[in-house]
Amino acid sequence: MLQPVETAFGDVTGEAMLLSATRAATLKLANQIEAAVPRQPVLMRAAETFDLGAALAVADPALDLQRPLKGPFKALPLAWEEQARAALELARIAGVLPAFLVDPQGAAEPVSLEVEDVAHFADAARLQVATRARLPVAAAEDAQIVAFRSPDDTREHVALVIGTASTDHPPLVRLHSECLTGDILGSLKCDCGPQLDAALQAMAREAEAGGWGVLLYMRQEGRGIGLVNKLRAYRLQDQGFDTVDANTRLGLPDEARDFPTAARMLDLLGVDTIRLMTNNPAKVEALECEGVTVSERVPHSLPDNPHNAHYLATKRDRAGHLLP
Repeated sequence: MLQPVETAFGDVTGEAMLLSATRAATLKLANQIEAAVPRQPVLMRAAETFDLGAALAVADPALDLQRPLKGPFKALPLAWEEQARAALELARIAGVLPAFLVDPQGAAEPVSLEVEDVAHFADAARLQVATRARLPVAAAEDAQIVAFRSPDDTREHVALVIGTASTDHPPLVRLHSECLTGDILGSLKCDCGPQLDAALQAMAREAEAGGWGVLLYMRQEGRGIGLVNKLRAYRLQDQGFDTVDANTRLGLPDEARDFPTAARMLDLLGVDTIRLMTNNPAKVEALECEGVTVSERVPHSLPDNPHNAHYLATKRDRAGHLLP
């Protein structure tokens, strides 16, 4: 049985834990024979059975300074690697820590997990338009909002269409990942809120000049790791790690955005060629791999501030963003 550490409760315990390879490396397991394969999930055990407090301290690197003494741990043979990878990916999709208590004795009700479960959940072809409505916004009073829903996913993505759709003019498109802290609360740690506002203003100007724009607002907080895990990454950043290393220490990818779903949204809107507002060439490549023609990359950088200057420099120097 696998029980996500973060969602366990009561007196649940486990004789072993399943962890991501990067988290295992920080716990000094990477040189053990059973954990020596790069990027392979790691099954491990401690000298004593894991209770929930001990398991959470092992799973969450943001607690390392608070509870630095752990172990010793021993890596165990992992005969079900594909299922382990699927479990860790489902944890990311659910927005919880990629760590599981393992009960090898089967004391609790077993849960069947197949590798196909992840692929079925991620099938963008199942996304459909749920509804449309007129939505006057500050940047454009004649905007239209389109909501999308999949039967396999509770997240509801939306597109905001500004101006009159036309097959003669590729729309100005911004793929924007949901950011509660930046979009709503005005966080200064990122540039998400200003980028969102500037994109809407640019699309409004495009519409005034006879063109049109489409904002894809994707429900993929933290570039796909979820709100709570993003805040855990923030806590690690406060300890001195940059945004890439913080995600890595959490055992999560720095880039987990759902480009197939973005491409499906454009397809449902009847759009196959776009002018993409982005500073990230990898985003252009990812959309083109999904069949979207990007006729132009439109730069979309904004001034930094004392709180996000290091974050933007990391995007430039480590993630390849074209920033000054």
